Order: sequence, then C-alpha cells, then structure tokens
Amino acid sequence: MPDDDRQYRIVRLLSEYVRSPSLRHLRDPNSLQRLAGDIVKEVASANPIWTKWSKDREAVARPAAYCWIPPEDLRDHLNRMAGPKLTLTDVVQRLRAFNEEAYEPLPDEEERGACLEIYHRERSAGTDMPAIVAAVRQFVEERREFLERARQEAYHARVEAERLAAEERLLSGADCKWTALGNSKTLHCRVNGRLFRLEPQPDKRLHLFRVRSLDDQSGELVGRYARRTEATKIVGEMAYRPEPRWR
Repeated sequence: MPDDDRQYRIVRLLSEYVRSPSLRHLRDPNSLQRLAGDIVKEVASANPIWTKWSKDREAVARPAAYCWIPPEDLRDHLNRMAGPKLTLTDVVQRLRAFNEEAYEPLPDEEERGACLEIYHRERSAGTDMPAIVAAVRQFVEERREFLERARQEAYHARVEAERLAAEERLLSGADCKWTALGNSKTLHCRVNGRLFRLEPQPDKRLHLFRVRSLDDQSGELVGRYARRTEATKIVGEMAYRPEPRWR
C-alpha cells in the first residue's frame, strides 16, 4: 500500500473520530482502543479484500453504514464513480463490514423513519448523495448524543433521589446502610437500632465509633480498619451483642 494511501486512510479515520460532539466519547479509553484497532486494520494489509472499492467509493459509503440510506440508490451513485460495477450485494455486505470493522452498532430501527424522511426530502431537493449521507449521519449522531445525555441526566437524577431517600431514612431513626449527610465524608449506619459512625483518616484508615446520635461528635471508638467491609462486618456483630447502658 503506497505511503500516501496509508496516510489518507489514517487521516480519514481520525477525521471521522473527532467529528463526535461528545468530549466524553473522544476521551473514552474504549473508544480510543477501537480507533487504534481501526487504524491498524486499515494499514495492515497491502492487498485489500474488497477489490472493487476505491478510497473515494469508501469515503462515500462508510458514513452510510451507521444510518438508513436506501442501498439501491447508494449503489447507483457509487456505480457512477470510477471503478468496477457494484452489485446490490457488494454494497450491502460492504456496509455491514464497515460496522463490524469499527465495532459500531448496526443502524437503529427506531431511526429508520426519520433517516428516510431526511433522505427523500434532500433527494427531492436535488442534494448530492455524499451531502445527503452526511446530513443523515449528522442527524443520527445528534440523536444518539441527545439520548446519551438524557440517559446520563436520568441516571444522575436517580442517584440523587436515592441519596436523599437514604438521608431521610437515616434521619428518621430507621435502620440503614452507610450513609453520608450532604457532602460529608463521614458515614453513619444504623443496625438493630444502634448507630455507628465511620470516619476516614489522613492515613486512609477508617475509625469506627458507636455513637448515641447523629450529633454525637465523640462516641466510643470500636476500632480502626483499612476497608469499609471490615467495619461493616464488625457492626453486624456488635449490633446484636449486649452492650453497657449508655449514660
């Protein structure tokens, strides 16, 4: 493979990658690992398997692999470009290979209607095929980014609701797991009606106290532990043992 062609393929992959509007996606270690794998696959072989596919044909078809573009129309456009005649099977299987090579999901069935609506609207307006593919791909990327943001917002809302519910349970006097109040690093838990406090120390060890109430800043030191699981085990044992009456 000539050096300039290898360079073209690497630049194309990098350009497609940085098109993502999500900084989180760009910095994601798994995404970077896939990109590195794609680059290796692009330049590893000097004898391409897909002999009908020039770099120009692939540049048009690759973005279409992740959205809904009528393959018959894509085939007709590609056949007007330089190169051997492509059949419908050539196009469909090459699109599928793009998905498999890039570890990308196949087009989402829920996006089919909107993708085809954009396609036919732009086709009627006389838009060229590469521009149509780019417009449909942009819609898909923006939709998926929107859905990802919505999932993240829903996740954070659920975590916050669970945190508030845990605080309410602790404040109510009910038994509860280790819970922080507000942004405090100190944790409290209540087992069998007995309240315990767990305080992180500068040496990263945890000091476990048996306390009277949430306002009790002293309490009885039970022990020092390296991990929360160790303290939790001790709490589970102490909560059901007889203990001296608190003054």
